[in-house]
Amino acid sequence: MANTLEKRIATRIARRKSAIFIREDFSDLAGYDQVGRALRSLALQGKLIKIAYGIYAKTRRSLITGEVIPEKSLPSLAKEALQRLGVETAPSTMEKDYNAGRTTQVPTGRMIAVKGRIQRKIGYNGAYVSFERITK
Repeated sequence: MANTLEKRIATRIARRKSAIFIREDFSDLAGYDQVGRALRSLALQGKLIKIAYGIYAKTRRSLITGEVIPEKSLPSLAKEALQRLGVETAPSTMEKDYNAGRTTQVPTGRMIAVKGRIQRKIGYNGAYVSFERITK
């Protein structure tokens, strides 16, 4: 049973264009715990990578090292994940300053401005994005 659930989840992942998946995407296939076990198993197989609590990303093999890495960059994955969670994002202060020509320091993209609060840590392999809280 778990094997067929893994296959159904893997098929759904392969068909979707989105690089981010949350547990609720598969709630119609099985219960919360079963979906969690299947996603963990797919992560161990290298088909997914866990980037936050209940948030997974599609993977590919690195041409240089051969390791399993996410399909997209960490900042773009984080922004997509926040959008899926209903958190509004905006350009950070550093990005605004760079775009306005007030600094020549190129922002890394790892600082994301959010409207509201966010408690999750989003990242993998020790690299995480930071959040800057904005009011507008």
